[in-house]
Amino acid sequence: MPRNQFQRMVFAFLTVVVTVHAYVFYSLYVVNGNTLMEITGADSVLHAINAQGGVYMFGCMLPIWAVVLVEFAFAYTLEILLGSPLSFKMASRMFDPRKNHPMIFETVIISCTVLIMCPTMSFIAAWLYYPYYAGFNLLTLLANWLKLICFNFPFAFFSQVFFIQPLVRFAFRKLFAKDIKARNTDKEQERPQDEQEVIADVFRRMDEIQEGLAHERRQRKRLAEKVDTNKR
Repeated sequence: MPRNQFQRMVFAFLTVVVTVHAYVFYSLYVVNGNTLMEITGADSVLHAINAQGGVYMFGCMLPIWAVVLVEFAFAYTLEILLGSPLSFKMASRMFDPRKNHPMIFETVIISCTVLIMCPTMSFIAAWLYYPYYAGFNLLTLLANWLKLICFNFPFAFFSQVFFIQPLVRFAFRKLFAKDIKARNTDKEQERPQDEQEVIADVFRRMDEIQEGLAHERRQRKRLAEKVDTNKR
C-alpha cells in the first residue's frame, strides 16, 4: 500500500474520484430525484436536471460535470490535508495496530475518515447548495448542514467499508504491482510510515508469531516422544 507521498496522493485521488461520483449520484438520484421529477414533470432524473438547466450550486445552475469538479477539488484537498492524517492518529489512540487484528484497525481508520470527512464536506455542501435566492439565514444554513449529515453519514460509512475502499485498494494494487512485489520481497524491516504500512507490518508479525508457535509445537512433540522412549 502507499509508502511515499506520491503513492498517498494517488491513493487519495482514487478514493476521492470514486467517492465524489458516488455522492453526486446519491444526492441527485436517491435523495432529490423524486423532487426534481415532480418539479419539472420529467420522467427521469437526468431529464429533470436538463429541463431546469443543470444542478443548483453557488446560486446558479451548473452542469453535472462542473458540480463533480467543484466537489472533487474540495474533497481531495480535505482528504490530503485533514482526513488521511487525522484518521490514522485517531485510530492509533483507540487501538494498537501491534495488538489488534489488522482488519479491525483498518475498519477503525475508515470509520475515523468518515467521521471527519462527512461533517466537513456536508458543511461545505450546505454553503454550496444553500438557496440564496430566498435570502441568507444562519439558522437555515445550520439546519441544512445537520440534514445533510443525517442523509450522508449512513451512506458514507457503508459505501466506504463495503464498496469504495475495497475497490480503491484493488485498483491501487494493480497500479503499483511491481513496487508492492519488490517491497514484499525486501528482507529489510522498515518502520511503518502510515496506516497501510502499519497494517502490512502487523500481518508480517502475525506470520512470524504463527511460525514460532508451530516450531514450538514441533519441539514439544519431539521432547514428548523422547520422554516416552526413555520410559520404555
